[in-house]
Amino acid sequence: MAALVTALEESGALRSPEWARVFAAVPRHVFVPRWYEQETTDNGITAWRLRDACDQGRDAWFSAAYSDRTLVTALDPATAEPVGDRTWTGLPTSSGTAPHLLAGMLEELDVRDGHRVWDIGTGTGYLTALLCTRLGSRLVHSSDIAPALSEAARTRLASLGLTPHLSVHDARYAHSEHPGRPGRPGFDRVIATCSVRSIPDAWLRRTRTGGAVLTDLDLGIEGGLVRVTVDGRHAAGRFTRTTARFMAARGDAHTYFRERRPPYAPEAATRPTTVTAADLRTHYPFRLLLAFHLPYAELVYHCAADGALSLQIQRDGTWARSPIAGERPGSVTYGGARDLWATVEAAWRWWNEHGRPAQDRFGYACEPDGCHYVWHIPGGRRWDLTP
Repeated sequence: MAALVTALEESGALRSPEWARVFAAVPRHVFVPRWYEQETTDNGITAWRLRDACDQGRDAWFSAAYSDRTLVTALDPATAEPVGDRTWTGLPTSSGTAPHLLAGMLEELDVRDGHRVWDIGTGTGYLTALLCTRLGSRLVHSSDIAPALSEAARTRLASLGLTPHLSVHDARYAHSEHPGRPGRPGFDRVIATCSVRSIPDAWLRRTRTGGAVLTDLDLGIEGGLVRVTVDGRHAAGRFTRTTARFMAARGDAHTYFRERRPPYAPEAATRPTTVTAADLRTHYPFRLLLAFHLPYAELVYHCAADGALSLQIQRDGTWARSPIAGERPGSVTYGGARDLWATVEAAWRWWNEHGRPAQDRFGYACEPDGCHYVWHIPGGRRWDLTP
């Protein structure tokens, strides 16, 4: 643990002695007794192999547990297919978040002694344990949608003498088990380790005025970690320097809802472009800005029949893609009534003309009527994100 804490301090993820002491006190291996390693099978399939102390040995288990990386701990049974011994394909549904990301988030959260904190997404229970060690169990409430995850976390926490209040429900909506409901004091801090498209009203209602919510916004092409201050059902703040890539909040204990996508429009044209796939892949703040321009569009890889890879933007059947190779001048092929890449080019021009602002130069706000939007903090340019 000491080596991990030292690495987190040297990287700048841990900045305060209070959190350094907490990370040094909470054994991470207790919360990841088993995990999945991604590997490529002999027949070329990318899959997840189950690992644990018995399979790997105690030294390898501890090495994984105290590495600064995310460890996948559960797969979606609707997508999991066995492809070998202790090996499955499938989409991850739960993980032990990388320590540097948790450290950065906890520093951003700015908790103080006596604060009540709502931890959304109990998962393995490791973040819950960090909060309990810092604040005391009675001030920590943690929610998860999966009963099995919650019970496993309860057992692990209890083994360390930690007894926070745990609840099982979809935290995005009001519920009889919802923390901070009328009659209970509001939370000073809310921290979520799942991504949402907008901050749920239920979170704002249960945060006291002046309290803060820290969560990962999934805007489609890209997302970002936002910290907002709550004033009733209005909240405003900004994107943080800490970046996150959390799994989406889901409405089922085990699996994700699968949205039906409209069919792709036929190819319309191929033309030259000054903005290539390499530009999108290289610059995170630009991808975030592009998500403001094209909220809830998708950014995916496209493989042609000849094996050539492209980066593709798609929304409502309309699409545009540019080769991964990224030669200049570049080219873009698109389909549908709208040339989506023209929006990419306009966003690229704006970003460069304004000095390539980082993500923390953009504010975020949500209103009681459900409207939410972002703005460029120095210049005031606003983008509406309401679906």
